[in-house]
Amino acid sequence: MLGLLIQEKERQEIQYLLKREMDEILFDLKDSRIDHIVKRAMEERYKILFNLFTRVAPHGECVKYILASNKKKKEM
Repeated sequence: MLGLLIQEKERQEIQYLLKREMDEILFDLKDSRIDHIVKRAMEERYKILFNLFTRVAPHGECVKYILASNKKKKEM
């Protein structure tokens, strides 16, 4: 386990970068030309980024980035 002390401005920058990367992945996941194996790898990367995002972003922001498949599982 690692600890990290960052200033508020740095936290906001990390949050912004993670949101940008996750938005790009979400956009690419909708592209039908991308092979399902590649999409699976993209989903794995998204999960890692989302876990990082949950550490620096407020809950309300995190809810917006829950994958649709994860939302269905949580509702059950």
